[in-house]
Amino acid sequence: MTAATHSTLFPQVPETADAVLDGLDPEQRAVATALHGPVCVLAGAGTGKTRAITHRIAYGVRAGILQPSSVLAVTFTNRAAGEMRGRLRQLGAGGVQARTFHSAALRQLQYFWPKAVGGSLPRLVDRKIQLVADAAAACRIRLDRGELRDVTAEIEWCKVTQTIPADYAAAAARAGREAPRDPAETAKIYAAYEDLKRDRAVIDFEDVLLLTVAVLQDRHDIAEQVRSQYQHFVVDEYQDVSPLQQRLLELWLGERDSLCVVGDASQTIYSFTGATPDHLLDFRTRHPGATVVKLVRDYRSSPQVVHLANGLLSQARGRAAEHRLELISQRPPGAEPVYAEYTDEPAEAEGAARRIRDLIASGVPAGEIAVLFRTNSQSETYEQALADAGVPYQLRGAERFFDRPEVRKAGAALRAAARFGGNDSLLDDAVDLPSQVRAVLSGEGWTGSPPAGSGAVRERWESLAALVHLAQDFATAKPGATLGDLVAELDERASAQHAPTVQGVTLASLHSAKGLEWDVVFLVGVAEGMMPITYAKTDEQIEEERRLLYVGVTRAREHLFVSWALARSPGGRAGRRPSRFLDGLRPGSVATAGGRAGAGPGGIERGAARAGVTAERRTSRSPARCRVCGRTLADAGEMKLMRCDGCPSDMDEGLYERLREWRAVQAERSGQPAFCVFTDRTLMAIAETAPDDEGELARIPGVGVRKLNRFGADVLAICAGQEIMEDGEGN
Repeated sequence: MTAATHSTLFPQVPETADAVLDGLDPEQRAVATALHGPVCVLAGAGTGKTRAITHRIAYGVRAGILQPSSVLAVTFTNRAAGEMRGRLRQLGAGGVQARTFHSAALRQLQYFWPKAVGGSLPRLVDRKIQLVADAAAACRIRLDRGELRDVTAEIEWCKVTQTIPADYAAAAARAGREAPRDPAETAKIYAAYEDLKRDRAVIDFEDVLLLTVAVLQDRHDIAEQVRSQYQHFVVDEYQDVSPLQQRLLELWLGERDSLCVVGDASQTIYSFTGATPDHLLDFRTRHPGATVVKLVRDYRSSPQVVHLANGLLSQARGRAAEHRLELISQRPPGAEPVYAEYTDEPAEAEGAARRIRDLIASGVPAGEIAVLFRTNSQSETYEQALADAGVPYQLRGAERFFDRPEVRKAGAALRAAARFGGNDSLLDDAVDLPSQVRAVLSGEGWTGSPPAGSGAVRERWESLAALVHLAQDFATAKPGATLGDLVAELDERASAQHAPTVQGVTLASLHSAKGLEWDVVFLVGVAEGMMPITYAKTDEQIEEERRLLYVGVTRAREHLFVSWALARSPGGRAGRRPSRFLDGLRPGSVATAGGRAGAGPGGIERGAARAGVTAERRTSRSPARCRVCGRTLADAGEMKLMRCDGCPSDMDEGLYERLREWRAVQAERSGQPAFCVFTDRTLMAIAETAPDDEGELARIPGVGVRKLNRFGADVLAICAGQEIMEDGEGN
């Protein structure tokens, strides 16, 4: 970790405005001191952009140039806004508003709606997909689940690009969008959706921005009131601004130019939502006198990782590529990226799980490892592989830290101890804050050593351990701090969703990984058809896929593993090739003009060969086919059942329920989630097959050698109709 991108969790608040600038590099300092007029910060990955802009705001506030209440900093996620608020508080600028576009707009809309329209603001719907389904039904159009999701995305795109139903077909054609249904049908559903919202007196997420824009455009008195409140604006991730968000920003600004934008055109990966880098790239045209600062010193990644990232962009084309930033690593040399090729996707997942298990055994914290993939559908294979390897993991986007039941209980216990601790015998021998926290949390299940294995028990322990570590850092940074001080800190962090680190390998899509970083990153499925994704057809879409891979590469600090599989399923045709984006970059390949090079021998590990017996068994299998209709199976869930989802099931419902009851007992005994014993799909496959012996059971996907040895006797006994006794023996 370096001073430019990482600080201690609880740094001392700088004593003076000039002290705010300490530790900034020359370019970051230039950003922090550019407090007047329009400012454009072009910031590459890992260059400390959040550090630069938060120090800019804090310096302006501490120097008396900016009033905290007059500054509005906007970004795109609650996590990013929370992090910004946390950093500003640590720098002594806690009164500054840091919000997402939607949060800021909703706050203004709720305040001004009675004055602008009258009455209460219509109810905001959390999920619009049911409304879209109702609109399609009203139009007598049948949508399957996938089409419903895609039509919903089209409606969202229309709204952020300010496209009305009548203009949808032409706008979609101009943008090169592939409509999930006939454009006329999509437009019809869109129109019906808007009618339904009016009839039911509800608004959606995009309406928040649209209505705020409408109010500010139509009511100049309200617009002036907003402008008198907010006089200085900072926009993070400016390359992701949609036309609608840009319009709202212009209305907030009025005729003023006190605006600082920060972004990187090479990290534009959300165009499907209406985001465009054009506003960033055109900033100097709209503001000829703007101060422009480029941040290219990469404090996050090793020179080897940065070299690969620069190499990816060196082959890019298009307008964003013309403005790419050449990163310069500030870290000492590290390991070269490792490239691995596997026979099929399950083998690739097993290979990654083995490496991760070895890394953790060597001392790498599980929380500093991530597996990143192109689509969420790839997650299940890696969840299963990590569970089989006994590796704890967390899904990006899962329950927020401060919303976890054990964290809420721990917070209540700490609050009670802070209030009544003098009467608590648990604290008699606690001489300092960390020991007090350990004593209180020991009553909630925390122990000095983690429990064996993974699963729910381990996850609860990790949550409590994160609070223990937080207390230790807090006490180090603030000697003399009390339990009450820590409780106040936790309350502020919960409000900002500024969570401590939880141990567990992160599984995430490349899109959801943006803004995050890890010591070790596994980029998996980097093959043609997945990266770039099959439906990326136009040059612009292909280039966005390249930028997505660039974002993935730049998440890694020290170690990067890149892998691909030659076939999707075991025994499938090995027709896949590594992604064209790696041509000329991975050892043994040759740069081509849009073509693909064959995998060369130098430096590429053949994952299948490393897998030994397992790999040999996989390559000898024939393609997985549906045992009902004979169709070749590709979906991981269908392959477990050995039938298409749509084909009739011959599952023994009674057997399935007995297996579920047995699984619940095993999960409770081991302190693991039920799926770590067997997933629902695997249990369904067992109940449909009703195997008679170990050979039949072993052929069911999801039943590996380890699980066969551990659970095989029980499962076969249940399938034979025998009762399983408490000691695990059949009767």
